[in-house]
Amino acid sequence: MSRGACSRCDLVDLIDPTDLIDPTDLIDPTMLPIAIVGPTASGKSALGLALAERLGGEIVACDSTAVYRGFDIGTDKVPIDEQRGVPHHLVDIADPTDSYTAARYAQDASAVIADILRRGRVPIVVGGSGFYYRALTRGLFPGPGRDAELRARLNGSADRRGVEWLWRMVRRVDLESARRIQPRDRMRLVRALEVYFLTGRNLTSHFAATRAPLDVPITPFGLRLPAALTAERVAHRVDQQFARGLMDEVRGLLARGVPPTAHAFSGLVYRQALELLNGVRDEPATRALIVQENRRYARRQLIWFRKEPNLRWFDGPGESGDVLERVQDALSAIAGSQA
Repeated sequence: MSRGACSRCDLVDLIDPTDLIDPTDLIDPTMLPIAIVGPTASGKSALGLALAERLGGEIVACDSTAVYRGFDIGTDKVPIDEQRGVPHHLVDIADPTDSYTAARYAQDASAVIADILRRGRVPIVVGGSGFYYRALTRGLFPGPGRDAELRARLNGSADRRGVEWLWRMVRRVDLESARRIQPRDRMRLVRALEVYFLTGRNLTSHFAATRAPLDVPITPFGLRLPAALTAERVAHRVDQQFARGLMDEVRGLLARGVPPTAHAFSGLVYRQALELLNGVRDEPATRALIVQENRRYARRQLIWFRKEPNLRWFDGPGESGDVLERVQDALSAIAGSQA
Protein backbone atom coordinates (compact mmCIF):
# COMPACT_ATOMS: atom_id res chain seq x y z
CA MET A 1 0.00 0.00 0.00
CA SER A 2 1.40 3.41 -0.96
CA ARG A 3 2.11 6.08 1.64
CA GLY A 4 -0.62 8.28 0.15
CA ALA A 5 -3.18 5.50 0.55
CA CYS A 6 -2.46 5.33 4.28
CA SER A 7 -2.29 9.03 5.05
CA ARG A 8 -5.17 8.58 7.51
CA CYS A 9 -3.10 5.99 9.42
CA ASP A 10 -0.52 8.71 10.08
CA LEU A 11 -3.22 10.97 11.51
CA VAL A 12 -4.41 8.21 13.85
CA ASP A 13 -0.89 7.89 15.23
CA LEU A 14 -0.97 11.58 16.17
CA ILE A 15 -4.16 11.33 18.28
CA ASP A 16 -3.67 11.34 22.03
CA PRO A 17 -5.71 8.37 23.35
CA THR A 18 -6.86 10.45 26.32
CA ASP A 19 -8.69 12.71 23.89
CA LEU A 20 -11.09 9.83 23.25
CA ILE A 21 -11.93 9.43 26.96
CA ASP A 22 -14.52 11.39 28.88
CA PRO A 23 -12.35 13.57 31.19
CA THR A 24 -14.65 12.82 34.12
CA ASP A 25 -13.64 9.16 33.82
CA LEU A 26 -10.12 10.17 34.81
CA ILE A 27 -11.19 11.79 38.11
CA ASP A 28 -10.39 9.84 41.25
CA PRO A 29 -13.69 10.04 43.15
CA THR A 30 -11.92 9.60 46.48
CA MET A 31 -10.01 12.86 45.88
CA LEU A 32 -12.93 15.09 44.93
CA PRO A 33 -13.81 18.06 47.15
CA ILE A 34 -16.22 17.43 50.02
CA ALA A 35 -18.45 20.02 51.68
CA ILE A 36 -19.84 19.99 55.22
CA VAL A 37 -22.58 22.59 55.47
CA GLY A 38 -25.66 23.31 57.55
CA PRO A 39 -26.99 25.46 60.38
CA THR A 40 -24.97 27.18 63.05
CA ALA A 41 -23.89 25.12 66.09
CA SER A 42 -24.43 21.80 64.30
CA GLY A 43 -20.82 20.63 64.68
CA LYS A 44 -19.59 21.22 61.14
CA SER A 45 -16.05 22.09 62.21
CA ALA A 46 -15.71 18.95 64.33
CA LEU A 47 -16.90 16.70 61.51
CA GLY A 48 -14.72 18.43 58.93
CA LEU A 49 -11.65 18.08 61.11
CA ALA A 50 -12.32 14.39 61.79
CA LEU A 51 -12.80 13.68 58.08
CA ALA A 52 -9.62 15.58 57.23
CA GLU A 53 -7.63 13.41 59.62
CA ARG A 54 -9.04 10.20 58.15
CA LEU A 55 -8.86 11.17 54.48
CA GLY A 56 -5.71 13.25 54.34
CA GLY A 57 -7.68 16.43 53.85
CA GLU A 58 -7.39 20.16 54.33
CA ILE A 59 -10.13 22.51 55.50
CA VAL A 60 -11.42 25.30 53.27
CA ALA A 61 -13.52 27.58 55.47
CA CYS A 62 -16.83 28.88 54.15
CA ASP A 63 -17.58 31.64 56.64
CA SER A 64 -18.24 35.25 55.69
CA THR A 65 -16.85 36.68 58.96
CA ALA A 66 -14.02 34.25 59.74
CA VAL A 67 -12.10 35.69 56.77
CA TYR A 68 -11.39 38.79 58.88
CA ARG A 69 -8.32 38.91 61.10
CA GLY A 70 -9.07 39.51 64.75
CA PHE A 71 -12.68 38.36 64.63
CA ASP A 72 -12.08 35.06 66.39
CA ILE A 73 -14.38 34.38 69.33
CA GLY A 74 -17.64 35.46 67.74
CA THR A 75 -16.94 33.29 64.69
CA ASP A 76 -15.82 30.25 66.71
CA LYS A 77 -12.62 29.84 64.73
CA VAL A 78 -10.85 26.60 65.57
CA PRO A 79 -7.76 27.65 67.57
CA ILE A 80 -4.46 26.63 66.01
CA ASP A 81 -3.64 24.33 68.92
CA GLU A 82 -6.92 22.46 68.30
CA GLN A 83 -6.48 22.05 64.52
CA ARG A 84 -4.41 18.89 65.09
CA GLY A 85 -2.05 19.75 62.26
CA VAL A 86 -4.80 19.99 59.63
CA PRO A 87 -4.30 23.06 57.41
CA HIS A 88 -7.18 25.57 57.48
CA HIS A 89 -7.55 27.89 54.50
CA LEU A 90 -9.45 31.17 53.95
CA VAL A 91 -9.37 32.12 57.61
CA ASP A 92 -7.76 35.43 58.66
CA ILE A 93 -7.08 36.51 55.09
CA ALA A 94 -8.71 39.98 55.09
CA ASP A 95 -8.16 43.14 57.08
CA PRO A 96 -11.10 44.08 59.33
CA THR A 97 -11.64 47.24 57.29
CA ASP A 98 -11.94 45.29 54.02
CA SER A 99 -15.27 44.38 52.49
CA TYR A 100 -14.70 40.78 51.48
CA THR A 101 -17.31 39.61 48.97
CA ALA A 102 -18.85 36.31 47.94
CA ALA A 103 -17.42 36.78 44.44
CA ARG A 104 -13.92 37.14 45.87
CA TYR A 105 -14.48 34.09 48.05
CA ALA A 106 -15.54 32.00 45.05
CA GLN A 107 -12.33 32.85 43.21
CA ASP A 108 -10.08 32.40 46.26
CA ALA A 109 -11.71 29.11 47.27
CA SER A 110 -11.50 27.74 43.73
CA ALA A 111 -7.78 28.49 43.62
CA VAL A 112 -7.19 26.93 47.05
CA ILE A 113 -9.15 23.79 46.13
CA ALA A 114 -7.21 23.41 42.88
CA ASP A 115 -3.92 23.69 44.79
CA ILE A 116 -5.01 21.11 47.39
CA LEU A 117 -5.97 18.67 44.63
CA ARG A 118 -2.64 19.21 42.84
CA ARG A 119 -0.87 18.21 46.04
CA GLY A 120 -2.86 14.98 46.27
CA ARG A 121 -4.92 16.05 49.25
CA VAL A 122 -8.71 16.17 49.78
CA PRO A 123 -10.31 19.63 49.99
CA ILE A 124 -13.07 19.79 52.64
CA VAL A 125 -15.22 22.92 52.45
CA VAL A 126 -16.68 23.61 55.90
CA GLY A 127 -19.11 26.33 56.90
CA GLY A 128 -22.59 27.73 56.99
CA SER A 129 -22.42 30.81 54.77
CA GLY A 130 -24.89 29.68 52.15
CA PHE A 131 -24.30 32.59 49.80
CA TYR A 132 -20.54 31.92 49.77
CA TYR A 133 -21.15 28.23 49.15
CA ARG A 134 -23.48 28.96 46.26
CA ALA A 135 -21.01 31.45 44.79
CA LEU A 136 -18.37 28.72 44.79
CA THR A 137 -20.49 25.86 43.47
CA ARG A 138 -22.97 27.67 41.23
CA GLY A 139 -21.37 31.03 40.50
CA LEU A 140 -22.29 34.70 40.72
CA PHE A 141 -23.16 37.01 37.90
CA PRO A 142 -20.86 40.05 37.40
CA GLY A 143 -23.71 42.47 38.02
CA PRO A 144 -24.06 46.14 37.15
CA GLY A 145 -21.63 48.68 38.52
CA ARG A 146 -22.30 50.84 41.54
CA ASP A 147 -24.89 53.57 41.07
CA ALA A 148 -24.04 56.28 43.60
CA GLU A 149 -27.31 58.19 43.19
CA LEU A 150 -29.49 55.09 43.58
CA ARG A 151 -27.49 53.92 46.60
CA ALA A 152 -27.84 57.31 48.22
CA ARG A 153 -31.61 57.19 47.77
CA LEU A 154 -31.84 53.67 49.20
CA ASN A 155 -29.62 54.52 52.16
CA GLY A 156 -31.62 57.68 52.76
CA SER A 157 -34.82 55.65 52.88
CA ALA A 158 -33.19 53.25 55.33
CA ASP A 159 -32.12 56.17 57.54
CA ARG A 160 -35.67 57.49 57.64
CA ARG A 161 -37.62 54.24 57.81
CA GLY A 162 -35.14 51.75 59.26
CA VAL A 163 -32.95 49.09 57.62
CA GLU A 164 -35.79 46.59 57.89
CA TRP A 165 -37.66 48.66 55.29
CA LEU A 166 -34.97 47.68 52.77
CA TRP A 167 -35.48 44.03 53.69
CA ARG A 168 -39.23 44.31 53.15
CA MET A 169 -38.56 45.82 49.73
CA VAL A 170 -36.21 42.95 48.86
CA ARG A 171 -38.80 40.44 50.05
CA ARG A 172 -41.34 42.01 47.71
CA VAL A 173 -39.16 41.64 44.60
CA ASP A 174 -36.94 38.67 45.52
CA LEU A 175 -38.18 36.29 48.20
CA GLU A 176 -35.15 33.99 47.89
CA SER A 177 -32.71 36.83 48.54
CA ALA A 178 -34.80 38.00 51.49
CA ARG A 179 -34.47 34.53 52.99
CA ARG A 180 -30.70 34.55 52.83
CA ILE A 181 -29.93 38.20 53.69
CA GLN A 182 -30.28 39.23 57.32
CA PRO A 183 -32.88 42.00 57.83
CA ARG A 184 -30.21 44.42 59.16
CA ASP A 185 -27.50 43.71 56.59
CA ARG A 186 -27.78 47.11 54.93
CA MET A 187 -24.94 46.65 52.43
CA ARG A 188 -26.29 43.43 50.89
CA LEU A 189 -29.88 44.69 50.95
CA VAL A 190 -28.89 47.85 49.09
CA ARG A 191 -26.98 45.81 46.54
CA ALA A 192 -29.94 43.46 45.97
CA LEU A 193 -32.25 46.40 45.33
CA GLU A 194 -29.64 48.18 43.21
CA VAL A 195 -29.36 45.15 40.92
CA TYR A 196 -33.12 44.87 40.65
CA PHE A 197 -33.74 48.52 39.78
CA LEU A 198 -30.81 48.72 37.34
CA THR A 199 -31.48 45.48 35.46
CA GLY A 200 -35.17 44.81 35.97
CA ARG A 201 -34.30 41.32 37.24
CA ASN A 202 -33.72 40.19 40.80
CA LEU A 203 -30.55 38.57 42.13
CA THR A 204 -32.07 35.10 42.20
CA SER A 205 -32.82 35.14 38.47
CA HIS A 206 -29.31 36.39 37.72
CA PHE A 207 -27.75 33.63 39.83
CA ALA A 208 -29.71 30.99 37.93
CA ALA A 209 -27.96 32.02 34.71
CA THR A 210 -24.38 31.95 36.01
CA ARG A 211 -21.58 29.40 35.85
CA ALA A 212 -19.63 28.11 38.81
CA PRO A 213 -15.92 28.95 39.11
CA LEU A 214 -15.27 25.50 40.62
CA ASP A 215 -14.56 23.20 37.67
CA VAL A 216 -14.65 19.88 39.54
CA PRO A 217 -17.71 18.27 41.14
CA ILE A 218 -18.18 18.58 44.88
CA THR A 219 -19.79 16.07 47.25
CA PRO A 220 -21.84 18.01 49.82
CA PHE A 221 -23.15 16.77 53.15
CA GLY A 222 -25.49 18.67 55.44
CA LEU A 223 -25.93 18.44 59.20
CA ARG A 224 -29.26 19.12 60.88
CA LEU A 225 -30.50 18.95 64.44
CA PRO A 226 -33.89 19.18 66.14
CA ALA A 227 -34.83 22.77 66.92
CA ALA A 228 -34.70 22.17 70.68
CA LEU A 229 -31.16 20.78 70.48
CA THR A 230 -30.05 23.67 68.28
CA ALA A 231 -31.41 26.11 70.87
CA GLU A 232 -29.56 24.32 73.65
CA ARG A 233 -26.27 24.23 71.76
CA VAL A 234 -26.56 27.86 70.67
CA ALA A 235 -27.19 29.02 74.25
CA HIS A 236 -24.17 27.06 75.47
CA ARG A 237 -21.98 28.49 72.72
CA VAL A 238 -23.00 32.07 73.49
CA ASP A 239 -22.13 31.51 77.16
CA GLN A 240 -18.74 30.19 76.06
CA GLN A 241 -18.13 33.18 73.77
CA PHE A 242 -18.69 35.62 76.62
CA ALA A 243 -16.58 33.50 78.98
CA ARG A 244 -13.71 33.44 76.46
CA GLY A 245 -13.67 37.23 76.28
CA LEU A 246 -15.92 38.27 73.42
CA MET A 247 -16.36 41.79 74.76
CA ASP A 248 -12.62 42.22 75.34
CA GLU A 249 -12.06 41.12 71.75
CA VAL A 250 -14.51 43.75 70.48
CA ARG A 251 -12.96 46.47 72.65
CA GLY A 252 -9.52 45.50 71.38
CA LEU A 253 -10.62 45.74 67.74
CA LEU A 254 -12.07 49.20 68.34
CA ALA A 255 -8.93 50.29 70.20
CA ARG A 256 -6.80 49.20 67.23
CA GLY A 257 -8.76 51.54 65.00
CA VAL A 258 -11.32 49.22 63.43
CA PRO A 259 -14.38 51.46 63.00
CA PRO A 260 -17.74 50.20 64.26
CA THR A 261 -19.03 50.74 60.72
CA ALA A 262 -16.64 48.10 59.33
CA HIS A 263 -18.50 45.38 57.47
CA ALA A 264 -16.95 42.72 59.71
CA PHE A 265 -18.90 44.19 62.63
CA SER A 266 -22.22 43.75 60.83
CA GLY A 267 -22.26 40.01 61.37
CA LEU A 268 -24.22 38.11 63.96
CA VAL A 269 -22.78 38.31 67.52
CA TYR A 270 -20.55 41.31 66.74
CA ARG A 271 -23.44 43.58 65.88
CA GLN A 272 -25.14 42.81 69.19
CA ALA A 273 -21.84 43.12 71.07
CA LEU A 274 -21.40 46.65 69.72
CA GLU A 275 -24.91 47.50 70.84
CA LEU A 276 -24.04 46.24 74.33
CA LEU A 277 -21.01 48.55 74.43
CA ASN A 278 -23.21 51.44 73.29
CA GLY A 279 -25.72 50.82 76.07
CA VAL A 280 -28.56 49.67 73.85
CA ARG A 281 -29.26 46.80 76.27
CA ASP A 282 -27.56 45.07 79.19
CA GLU A 283 -25.51 41.87 79.00
CA PRO A 284 -28.26 39.36 79.94
CA ALA A 285 -30.56 40.89 77.31
CA THR A 286 -27.71 40.89 74.78
CA ARG A 287 -26.98 37.22 75.39
CA ALA A 288 -30.66 36.37 75.02
CA LEU A 289 -30.85 38.37 71.78
CA ILE A 290 -27.78 36.65 70.31
CA VAL A 291 -29.29 33.26 71.10
CA GLN A 292 -32.58 34.30 69.52
CA GLU A 293 -30.89 35.65 66.39
CA ASN A 294 -28.74 32.52 66.09
CA ARG A 295 -31.85 30.34 66.21
CA ARG A 296 -33.48 32.43 63.50
CA TYR A 297 -30.30 32.26 61.46
CA ALA A 298 -30.22 28.48 61.82
CA ARG A 299 -33.74 28.27 60.38
CA ARG A 300 -32.73 30.46 57.43
CA GLN A 301 -29.66 28.31 56.83
CA LEU A 302 -31.80 25.17 56.72
CA ILE A 303 -34.14 26.77 54.20
CA TRP A 304 -31.20 27.89 52.10
CA PHE A 305 -29.29 24.61 52.03
CA ARG A 306 -32.41 22.55 51.36
CA LYS A 307 -32.40 24.17 47.92
CA GLU A 308 -28.84 23.16 47.14
CA PRO A 309 -28.60 20.26 44.67
CA ASN A 310 -27.17 16.84 45.53
CA LEU A 311 -26.83 17.59 49.24
CA ARG A 312 -27.08 14.52 51.49
CA TRP A 313 -28.46 15.23 54.96
CA PHE A 314 -27.33 13.58 58.19
CA ASP A 315 -29.18 13.96 61.46
CA GLY A 316 -26.98 14.46 64.49
CA PRO A 317 -24.15 16.69 65.70
CA GLY A 318 -20.90 16.69 63.77
CA GLU A 319 -18.81 15.57 66.72
CA SER A 320 -20.81 12.33 66.98
CA GLY A 321 -18.82 9.23 66.07
CA ASP A 322 -21.94 7.72 64.54
CA VAL A 323 -22.37 10.69 62.17
CA LEU A 324 -18.70 10.45 61.19
CA GLU A 325 -19.05 6.76 60.35
CA ARG A 326 -22.24 7.30 58.35
CA VAL A 327 -20.65 10.09 56.32
CA GLN A 328 -17.58 8.00 55.64
CA ASP A 329 -19.78 5.05 54.61
CA ALA A 330 -21.59 7.37 52.20
CA LEU A 331 -18.26 8.52 50.75
CA SER A 332 -17.15 4.92 50.29
CA ALA A 333 -20.40 4.08 48.52
CA ILE A 334 -20.03 7.07 46.20
CA ALA A 335 -16.43 6.16 45.39
CA GLY A 336 -17.46 2.55 44.73
CA SER A 337 -20.24 3.57 42.36
CA GLN A 338 -17.88 5.82 40.38
CA ALA A 339 -14.93 3.46 40.28
